[in-house]
Amino acid sequence: MDEFPGLLVRWFQTLAVKGVQDLVLVNRPFPLALALPATLFGMPSLTRLYLGLFKFPDTAGLRRTAFFPNLRELGLCTVAIFSPDMDFIIARSPALEILCIQANMLTERLRLISRSLRCVQVISAIDLDIDLEYAPHLERLIIWSVSNNESPSKRIKIAPAPALSILGYLEPEFYTLEVGNTVIKADTRASPTTIVPTVKILGLKVRFGIHKEVKLLPAFLRCFPNVERLHIKSKETAEPTGKLNLNFWKEAGAIECVQSHIKLMIFHNFHGYRSELSFLHFFLESAPMLTRLAIVYPKGAFTSMTEAKSKLEPLLATKRANTCCSLVLFEGFYAEGEEPLELRNFKRGSDFSVRDPFAVIIRA
Repeated sequence: MDEFPGLLVRWFQTLAVKGVQDLVLVNRPFPLALALPATLFGMPSLTRLYLGLFKFPDTAGLRRTAFFPNLRELGLCTVAIFSPDMDFIIARSPALEILCIQANMLTERLRLISRSLRCVQVISAIDLDIDLEYAPHLERLIIWSVSNNESPSKRIKIAPAPALSILGYLEPEFYTLEVGNTVIKADTRASPTTIVPTVKILGLKVRFGIHKEVKLLPAFLRCFPNVERLHIKSKETAEPTGKLNLNFWKEAGAIECVQSHIKLMIFHNFHGYRSELSFLHFFLESAPMLTRLAIVYPKGAFTSMTEAKSKLEPLLATKRANTCCSLVLFEGFYAEGEEPLELRNFKRGSDFSVRDPFAVIIRA
């Protein structure tokens, strides 16, 4: 591998001369610590760049003229890159619209300051603070998954985002939500400084067996008063702390998006637990705009569709706020915990012709 850095330098020089626009470069086999040469920045024609299993160049000594003037899409897949270098590449890519990060390494804080960014996606986020500081054209902020860790809760901070329409998955297990300068807690009430009115599609992952996470749900929903499509993923837990019943939801108070805007809710990973049924019961009773409630259970969770339907019997007698609301049941393609973290999520999430990237194909 001693020759490889020099070989890469020559490759980049050749690609620059040829005016390459689309480059996918993956380091196989290891070592992972193989550093990319700074001549990577000598390809001004690049519009799409995906890097895998490399160490990003140290940008501290680079001239301020080093930048990607035409780069529109950037993917970093298991790339060792420090936070200042991430800041550098975002700042020095004035045309960057799509940023995809899979298994961030060494990056502890993702600062989103860009006039051009429209879509940011993260898979397997590891101890990552995400600060949306200034991105006036950002439409999609998608965290597909978070890797297990034992570190203190990380932060997702959302400053004024006039174009943000798709957000998720927010996970109270791993992230604290901060809107403006307010940390959202269970008792936080909606106010002009704690809402993001532009979000239309919202995704949440919740352990319904954990009291403190369920208690956060009403406060989280109040932050997004104009949500029209809601995706809830129910997560199992090995050590439940109790299950909140319907009375909790009845006493939660007014939630604007539930009462006035949500038309579709997809409840993923349904197990038939009482806490899940209480939440669904509340929604059917409280959402007059809801026209479709789709419930998806993991593949193999029940022995048959008949058994799965029996779990929904307590909901059938619910007086629905919208009598025209349909309730449908599906089996998912994957068993509990088996859904692959495929990079095709990046393609779906950054395809602006796909209205709702969270709405995946399911079995009827």
